[in-house]
Amino acid sequence: MAGMNTAESMGDLHCIVNPASRDHTCGKRWPKIVEKLEARGFTVHTHMTEKVGHASQIAWDLRQEGVDGMIVAAGGDGTVHEVASGLRGSDIVMGVLPFGSGNDYGITQGVFNKDIDGAIEVLVNGVDRRCAAWRLEGFPAEDADGYPAPTVNQWDGPCPEGKVVRWVFLESDAGITSEISRAKLYRAKWIKGAKKYTYLGITTIPVWKRRKVWLKLDDEEGEIVDFTMYAATTGETFGGGYIVSPGVTPLDQHGSIVYAPRMSRLAMLSLMGPMKKGKHIGKWGIFQRKADRIELKPVDKDGSISDKPIEPMTWVQADGEPCIVAPAILEWHTEQILVRGAPNVPWDSQ
Repeated sequence: MAGMNTAESMGDLHCIVNPASRDHTCGKRWPKIVEKLEARGFTVHTHMTEKVGHASQIAWDLRQEGVDGMIVAAGGDGTVHEVASGLRGSDIVMGVLPFGSGNDYGITQGVFNKDIDGAIEVLVNGVDRRCAAWRLEGFPAEDADGYPAPTVNQWDGPCPEGKVVRWVFLESDAGITSEISRAKLYRAKWIKGAKKYTYLGITTIPVWKRRKVWLKLDDEEGEIVDFTMYAATTGETFGGGYIVSPGVTPLDQHGSIVYAPRMSRLAMLSLMGPMKKGKHIGKWGIFQRKADRIELKPVDKDGSISDKPIEPMTWVQADGEPCIVAPAILEWHTEQILVRGAPNVPWDSQ
């Protein structure tokens, strides 16, 4: 009949939407996005988030209800992190509609920033892959200017008393990078996008307190080392396309760490240029190597290794959120989340 929607039925799509993503653009554009999805044959169920952590709860509840269809994270990398946390270990497929400032998880999966039509095409014709994640265990950071301290979540699994667990689907880092990220909770809230991190970097690096840490990789002997930063990722990029971990993929059987020893403040400020192109490995003593377990502990001014957080705090990030404090442990786990990505991505050997 004339006027009928002849699109093939694609089934249910449960969209967990962060309306505040990209300066509230996501919420404003969402009705039009629903129209596009329905035109491709999806039956769309919208679930709007209301606070930090809400997307995980929604995803977990949908999982417990045994819903049919795909669950989609509509927002930035923080929204992806929360939705993936609620779905981890299940057979429910997670899709991505990128509405953040970086969208590095989407980039890894061949779903590119600001290309919503392309992202919808991936939802229709993409490939599902079981992707790895890091298990991060450490001490909860204190709440900060409205950002809540992390709590124990049932979807993250068991953890020792007094600690919390977060699963990392994109990246974990600590040192000067997490210090800059922690600063965003207090300062420069009026600056949007990448300019915020440029400003915070320029103003944080000159006053960052030097420190040593105890670092242990896999079954090797731990050692006290000068410390600037480390990064452990599931793909090559984070920070909006910076190639921080060249060659890393979500299908790797082993994890990878990029570690920077004591760098001069000038080197810290100069790091962004080479890192944008993935040319930083080997500069200023920065190295990259395989590691499935990374253990980090603070060292006090007398050179003693501490099993508790001490000043200056070393924040550890979980997918861009500086919510953990060292001592902390990262462990690589394969096949944790089923993700729909582009049919062809450079890292897929299948």
